[in-house]
Amino acid sequence: MPSKTAILVVDIQNSLATDPGTKIPHAARVCEAGTSILQVARQIRDTRVREHSLPPDFIIVFVQHQESPEEGLLVFGTDPWGLVFKPRQGLENGEDFVVAKSVRNAFSNPVLEQILREHGVEELVIFGIQSECCVEATCHGAIDAGFAITLLSGAHSTYPEPEARPEEIEAQVEARVRARGATVVRWEDAVEVWEKKGQVLGPYQ
Repeated sequence: MPSKTAILVVDIQNSLATDPGTKIPHAARVCEAGTSILQVARQIRDTRVREHSLPPDFIIVFVQHQESPEEGLLVFGTDPWGLVFKPRQGLENGEDFVVAKSVRNAFSNPVLEQILREHGVEELVIFGIQSECCVEATCHGAIDAGFAITLLSGAHSTYPEPEARPEEIEAQVEARVRARGATVVRWEDAVEVWEKKGQVLGPYQ
């Protein structure tokens, strides 16, 4: 059975999420949310594969930003560039995917859409860092490509700006993607629905 959903984990990398000198202010909150989201999703996938001998019905894609030393710290192969959450591989549990990018929109790399189409994905569940940069750009890229999207509130954040706190920026991003037809739901509510259904699937409202 083709997968219908993909979880996109956007740029949760060491420089942005774990390094005390460079991480976003709410990195701990995003990482705690990510831990719970991925734990529940993987438990659902493992149950489907191991106990019911069924193929996974969703995939997880980790988006990983990379840049030159002149551009920033996310240089390929370095510790700041590394992913906080490690992809799992292997046919037994279903394969996770990693997609590289060098601009904000993850759909700039055609490999992402190729993976999604090959797995029959129709809906994307998105969270990560930074809200108004790569998370929002990837949401718009997904919508432009014809995918339905759910943005997980509370599981994305960013740096403050001179006139806006991170929480205000998060809300602004959510309003903009909602205006384009996206679903925005608290990550805790989404996970609760998944656990009740035994599927990584909406609707959430």
